[in-house]
Amino acid sequence: MKKTVLSLALASFLGATLSVACAGEISVGASPVPHAEILEFVKPIVKEKGVELKIVEFNDYVQPNLATDDGELNANYFQHRPYLETFIKDHGVNLKEVCGVHIEPMGVYSKSVKSIDDVQDGAVVAIPNDPTNGGRALLLLAQAGIITLADPTDITCTVMDITENPKNLDIRELEAAQLPRALDDVTLAVINTNYAMAAGLVPGRDAIVIEGAQSPYVNIVAANPDSVDLPDMKILVEALNSEETRKFIEEKYQGAILPAF
Repeated sequence: MKKTVLSLALASFLGATLSVACAGEISVGASPVPHAEILEFVKPIVKEKGVELKIVEFNDYVQPNLATDDGELNANYFQHRPYLETFIKDHGVNLKEVCGVHIEPMGVYSKSVKSIDDVQDGAVVAIPNDPTNGGRALLLLAQAGIITLADPTDITCTVMDITENPKNLDIRELEAAQLPRALDDVTLAVINTNYAMAAGLVPGRDAIVIEGAQSPYVNIVAANPDSVDLPDMKILVEALNSEETRKFIEEKYQGAILPAF
């Protein structure tokens, strides 16, 4: 009888211990493609280690950082390092980089021309309207040879820094998420890979100009100070930077997205 009671008590204790071990939860804001897809891949991996990953999808580049700063989220995974640095300066948020995961080469897309050489005088070109991605888009256009910038290495450049525009391009700044839909109305649109892929575009096939693998715009996980050193965060980072995730990125995205670890 005593043995039975002891066994039941031990089972109850182990059950409680297991419940506590599996009680960890971490919430991460993410863009749908590819960030949320990559998080969905690692979700069962971290669950095996006792962490429930809650993925909250966003379709803009502002709310995920604000929600993370407010503590509504533990972290986010949607942005590259230069964007985070600029956002911190502009908005005064207290966010920390946790780890790098991948690089998304930005591309120039068109429905009306097949080559950058075919762009006509006065063509309308759409670029992202946020400072970091706008500067990145202008750098790509400069690398393609259709504009000249005062400093071709300045990631904070704006349209005011264009020194030569031989084709009299009409450069219009639009919200990044709207750029794929703008393709019917413009000659060129410079689009972030996540939005291009969400719209059914394949960067390696459809972009007429694309950044190389040496791009410095590594997409990162960022967290608030209360979350950055959590054990659950460490488990998430290990999963995101694992060989399993590397293989997943390489096989699923076929070079449109590159591992950065």
